[in-house]
Amino acid sequence: MRRAGRSAALFWAAFLAVHALLAVAGAGAFGRPAFFDVDLYRQWIEAGLQAGVWPVLDTPWVYPVGALLPLLPLAAVASSPTGAVVVWCVLVTALDGVASVVLRRHLPAGVGAAWWWLAFVLALGPVGMGRLDAVVAALMVPAFAVATTRPALASALLTLVAWIKATPGVAFLALVAAVRERGRAIVAAAAGVSVLVVGTALALGAGGRVLDFVLEQGSRGLQVEAVAATPYVLARLVSPAVTIVFDPLVTYEVHGPGADGVALALDVALPVAVAVVTWLVWRSRRGLTSAGALAWGAFALLLVAVVVNKVLSPQYVAWLAPPVAVALGRAAGRVRWRRVAAWTLVAAFLTQLVYPIGYPDLLAGSAVWAWVLAARNAVLVGLLVVALRVLVAAGRRRRREAESGRTLRSA
Repeated sequence: MRRAGRSAALFWAAFLAVHALLAVAGAGAFGRPAFFDVDLYRQWIEAGLQAGVWPVLDTPWVYPVGALLPLLPLAAVASSPTGAVVVWCVLVTALDGVASVVLRRHLPAGVGAAWWWLAFVLALGPVGMGRLDAVVAALMVPAFAVATTRPALASALLTLVAWIKATPGVAFLALVAAVRERGRAIVAAAAGVSVLVVGTALALGAGGRVLDFVLEQGSRGLQVEAVAATPYVLARLVSPAVTIVFDPLVTYEVHGPGADGVALALDVALPVAVAVVTWLVWRSRRGLTSAGALAWGAFALLLVAVVVNKVLSPQYVAWLAPPVAVALGRAAGRVRWRRVAAWTLVAAFLTQLVYPIGYPDLLAGSAVWAWVLAARNAVLVGLLVVALRVLVAAGRRRRREAESGRTLRSA
C-alpha cells in the first residue's frame, strides 16, 4: 500500500480524475452548479475587451487590481461561458499541478503531503476550484515551501497573493515574523512586486481606484456562513426576528437584533486579532524553528482571517490548506500536524456539504443544514485554538529559557 502511494503514475492519474470530477460537478452536472463566479469573471473580461471598461482601471472593484492577472486567460474565450469554464479549470489544474510537484520533489515527506493536498481539493469540492481562491492557495504552497531557503521568492509570491485577494495576504506577516533574519530581502521583494503591480495599474489609468477594494469590502454585512453569524443562523430556527437577505455583492447576510453591530465590531476585531497573532508568531520564534513558526503562524493568521471575519465564503477555507500541506511535507511535529490535517479535511468536507449541496435548504430554514454549518464553524474555531496554543507555548518556552539563562549567569 505504501509503495502504491509513492507511485507517481497513480498520483497523477488520481490528480487528473479529481480535477475532472470537480470541473464536471462545478459546471452543474449533478444539479448543484458552483462555477457562478467563473462566468462573472468572463463578463468582466468581455466588458473590457468589447466596451473598454475594465475593473479597477475604469470602475471600482471588490478585488485588488492583481486579481486581473489570473482572469486574463479568459480573454481567449470571453464570449463563451462554456469556454470560460474550460479555460479556468485548465488554469487551476495547472497551478494545482505545480503545487503538487513542489510538494513531491522539494520536501522530505512531500509525497504524502501531495496526497493530502489532493484529498483536501476533493473534500472542499467544486467551489474550491471555481474561485480566485484556488489561484491564491496554489501560489501559497511554493511560497511556504521555499520560505526558509529563498525568502525573497516566498515574499514575492505572498505579496502577489495579497494583490489578488487582500485577506489571505496576512500570510505575508507570518513570513516577516518567522524568517526575520532575512527581513531586508523579504521587504525588498514585497516592495518590488507592489511597485510593479500598482505602477502598472496607475499607468493604465486606475488612479485612486487601486484601493477601492478596501471600501467595497467595508460596506458588507454579516454573511450567513460567518462564524459570528452562527448564533443568528440557529436563532432563526425558532425566531422570526432573524432573517436572511440577499446582498448585491452576491452574498446572503443575516439581519436581526445586533447583527449590524456585530459586523462593525468584526471590522475592528479582525485587524486587532491579526496584529496580536503576528506578535505571537514573532514571540514564538526562539521556541520554534523558522519553518515551524512560519507554518503555525501562517495557519493561525489565515484562521483568524476566516474566523474573525464578517464574510466567510466557502472558498475561504482553501486558504488553510497550503501551510498544512507544507508542514506535513517537512515532517516536523508530524503527529500534531496529522491531527490538524485530519480536522482541516473535516472542515473542508463540511464546507462542501453546506455549499453547494445544502445551501438552498440552509437558506430556506433547514435545521439540519444550520447545525452542519454550526459544526463546520466549531471545527474552524477549534483549529484556531490549537494553533494559538502552539504559538503561546513556544513563546513561554523562550521566556523560560531566557529566565533560566539569567539564573545560571547570576549563580
